[in-house]
This record gives sequence, C-alpha cells and structure tokens, in this order.
Amino acid sequence: MALGYVRPARPEDAGEIARIQLATWRVAYRRILPRHVLDNLDEAFLARRWSAAVLEPPSGAHRVLVAVEQAEQSYLVGFVASGPADAEALAPGEPADAFGPDAAAVTDLLVEPRWGRRGHGSRLLAAAVDLWREDGFARAVAWAFDGDEATRKFLTSTGWEPDGAARALDVDDMLVPQVRLHVAVPTEPVPDDRPAD
Repeated sequence: MALGYVRPARPEDAGEIARIQLATWRVAYRRILPRHVLDNLDEAFLARRWSAAVLEPPSGAHRVLVAVEQAEQSYLVGFVASGPADAEALAPGEPADAFGPDAAAVTDLLVEPRWGRRGHGSRLLAAAVDLWREDGFARAVAWAFDGDEATRKFLTSTGWEPDGAARALDVDDMLVPQVRLHVAVPTEPVPDDRPAD
C-alpha cells in the first residue's frame, strides 16, 4: 500500500524538483508551449534556481513544499512553490498595489503525470493553505495557461475561480494566454472530502 505526504523541500531536493518540473512541462505543456523551448530547457539551470529558492527564500512566507509517495521506496512526485503576491501576480495594467499584504501567490504547482490521480496535488495545496493561514494571508492567486485544462479543472474543483484577469506570455515570439484564478483562504482547516486528484 502506498502512502503520500507533504514536507518542506530540502536543499538536496533541488535536482529532483527540477527533473519533475521538466518532465511535467514536457508532457503537460507539449501542446501549449513551442517544442523547441521545452526541448532546450536546462535541468541543471532549473536545479540551481530551486536550490536558491529553498536555501535563500526572499522571506519566511516564501516556501517550497514537496509531495512524497512512500511505498517500498520513497519518491518525490510533485511540488508547490508560493509566497506573498508580488509583481509577477499582476495582470497587465494592474497597479502595483493591487494586492495587499494579505494575498499569497502560487508560482508552481506540479505533480509528475505518472503519479497523478493519487491525491498528491490535493495534499500539496492543503499544506500550502495551512501555511498561508498561519502567515495571515486571506486570499491566494495563481496563473494557469488557458490551454492547461487539467490545472484549471483541479483548481476549480478545490474552490478556485477565475477572477477575470488575463495575460499572454511571450514565449520565443509566441504569445501564450494565461488566466488568473483566486480563492479565499479559509480561516479554519476545511475537511477534505473531495475525490483524490
């Protein structure tokens, strides 16, 4: 029987987080992002960025959590990164102060596709929400690719809703549309009776 849990990322996890990010993007975003962009992503570069995020976060409210599948062996299978909402969370034309200090932003939430539908995404999100509550955040936002139906469906199934904001990322001269979703952070833990993701 397999068990899953979430824990804070450790410095030695950076390489595995980068591998998961790369593997997931190459599967989930193959119809969204240009193939040559996905093919040319540098895993070592990503690992260095994740190492910095774990070792030197900009604040105590910036966190990287990992999901672990534990059976006969333990496997890192996904991760979530979040922190206070900043300029990266803004839509084009929004004022710099559109988000107050009570807003968190998810920058990454990925579960490697081969480990999907086992509850890891739900556990990652629930752990992040618990930490947002401790940090005093009242709401959270996340950007999702317009064509990433799996992420949008997962987030909306957990109470997130589009907030009407949209933007397009310039990825090697190709504009890739994104939509922003938001959710209120519950003041008390919510029992999870949803089906596993």
